[in-house]
Order: sequence, then structure tokens, then C-alpha cells
Amino acid sequence: MFNSKRPSLEELPFSAQLLQSTAIAAASAIAILVTVVLPAEYNIDPTGVGGMLGLAEMGEIKQQLGAEAEADRQMDAGIEEQSSLLDDIFGLFVGSAAAQDAVAEEWRDEISFTLESGEHPEWKLSMTEGQTVFYRITVTGGRVNCDMHGHGNGANATYEKARGSEGSLVAQFDGAHGWFWRNRDNADVTVTLQLRGEYQELKDET
Repeated sequence: MFNSKRPSLEELPFSAQLLQSTAIAAASAIAILVTVVLPAEYNIDPTGVGGMLGLAEMGEIKQQLGAEAEADRQMDAGIEEQSSLLDDIFGLFVGSAAAQDAVAEEWRDEISFTLESGEHPEWKLSMTEGQTVFYRITVTGGRVNCDMHGHGNGANATYEKARGSEGSLVAQFDGAHGWFWRNRDNADVTVTLQLRGEYQELKDET
């Protein structure tokens, strides 16, 4: 570039020539836009040239693909929103169930005592007919004999089905219902009784 001859003023283009070249370039760009770009990209063919060249069909395919992609996007968004709603509902039910379980595990009363060999305490609940109590019995250090029965108003009952370390007891009549333990081992045994449910009071009837 530095070795070339510097042009004279006469060799430089005039303003009119520059304006003419700019106008030709702008007109060419508009013609390309109308006859090629719009039909090929957006299926817009005001001159009909795009249809003759097959560009309008290309634009139609592109528009269809774009519409299908948008429909898929909206469907995915709807599915994701529905899934999120289901997750929220499921979480609500799970949370409610967990809360109910937590409440169910809150024991109303808990007593713990140590039995020496041969000792036989008796604990009873004051209950009315039809009331239900839930219990859990934990024995550490050995084994004890346990009997569940009730008495009151001249009636007596032995709760065979309620025997065990955990379960429920339904009062058959108004009165005292509960447990009798006896330690037949030579070593001390610790008994823990947990209770919840319907009863008036827990008392030691030893």
C-alpha cells in the first residue's frame, strides 16, 4: 500500500458517484431481503420469486418446525408445572402423615420401675366401657411374667389378645384395667410402661 502511487483528486470518486453506489447497494440489499431472505426464513413472498425458486417452501417448513418446537416447549412446561403441583400435594400428604405419626408417638404417661426377685407390682388405668388405650412395655435385665386384666362393678376380664410388649386394650366395662408383673428371675429387672389414649388416671394398686 505504501509503494502504490498516491491518487490525484481527479482520480477520486465524486460525491454523486458515492451516492449512486450506496443507492445501488441498498436497493440490492432490499431486493435480496424481499426475494430471498423473507421467503426462505419466514415464508413471506410478496413478489412470488421465492415460490418460483423454492425458497417459500423452505420458509414454510422452518415456520412449522418453529411452531412444533414452541408447542413442545409449552407442553413440557405444562407437564413440569403439573409434576410440581403433584409433588406439592404429595409432600402435603406425606407431611401430614408424618405429623400424625409424630403425634401418635407422643406418649401421655411413662413410668419405669425396677423389680427385685419375686416382686410383683400392679398398675391399673381407670377407664369407662369402650375406651381404648395404647401401650408399649420395655423390659431390660431379664424377663418377667405379665398378666393383663380388669375388674369393676362386679365384673372381671382377662385380656388375652392384648398381651405382649406393644398393643392396645379396649375396656369391656367401667373399672380398673391394667397390668400385673412378677419377677421370677434372681436378678433385678427394669420395666418401662408407656401409655396414650382414653383413660382417666394411672395408679399403682400394688
